[in-house]
Amino acid sequence: MRLDALTLKQMRALLAVVETGSLTLAAESLHQTPPAIHSQIKNLESAAGQSLLQRAADGSGFHATQAGQEMVIAAQRIEAVLSHAARQIAAISQGRSGHVVLGTVSTAKYFAPRLVRLLQDRIPDVEITLRVANRSETIAALDRGDYDLAIMGRPPRNALARAVPLGPHPHGVVLPPDHPLAGQDGYDTAALLRETFLSREDGSGTRILMQRFIERLAEGHAPRMVVMPSNETIKQAVLAGLGIAFLSLHTVHDEVQAGRLVLLRGMGLPVMRHWYMIPGTPDATSISMATKRCAEEIEALGGVYLPKLTG
Repeated sequence: MRLDALTLKQMRALLAVVETGSLTLAAESLHQTPPAIHSQIKNLESAAGQSLLQRAADGSGFHATQAGQEMVIAAQRIEAVLSHAARQIAAISQGRSGHVVLGTVSTAKYFAPRLVRLLQDRIPDVEITLRVANRSETIAALDRGDYDLAIMGRPPRNALARAVPLGPHPHGVVLPPDHPLAGQDGYDTAALLRETFLSREDGSGTRILMQRFIERLAEGHAPRMVVMPSNETIKQAVLAGLGIAFLSLHTVHDEVQAGRLVLLRGMGLPVMRHWYMIPGTPDATSISMATKRCAEEIEALGGVYLPKLTG
């Protein structure tokens, strides 16, 4: 493989074709012509020594070969590094000491804005951008290098060694106030498992924890489950009486405090986990000073930004 023959233009052409599945659409997105995109792909394949794209079996468009997928990952990381450099240069030109992209899983959006506000007070010369995504998207962004720091409840295996615990992350079952199980000091397992559980999508950290909780109650039992796309939709569905839900209790803080939702009490509840902070790079020497300062301030806050449940 001739690395000296690779160009940024070729890598961006490959990304555009993989993202759109089409030479024509890739050309439009990059404001070039289809022949120019085709030429760049061919030159890139020549430098790589093998094909990077192939047509779909049904002829609907192009997708990456196995080698192409590796090149796409490399291209995404290059773009992330360049974007990071651009943000740092822009921050410096504005008289700031740097820029930090803080990524969080969607469950953390209930406290992340407060955290950012506290950070702005403590390190006003550092510009902070908050990005919120689901768990799988957050992990992918970390792998690409899109985030300088990330906050999530269950770190991926390849980040366990550098994950820093920030504070408790309780999970539990939430019910409407008039539910038969509400207000009790315990619960009947059989009655609970007859309920319809409103759940996040497959792969969600909350759903994985919910499934473990249910398996501990009755191994092999699968209660009726309805999948919904967000915590907000699930909360509204519980309020409407469509079922009950196993959620991060930080996502239902306001509703519980207002008495619109109540917590199921009994054996194994709440399920306690932790929030973690993960640096965007495993190499501590490559972390910017702005990112290091931001991470230190988040640790120093000691989780004061996390919702406190009293209901």
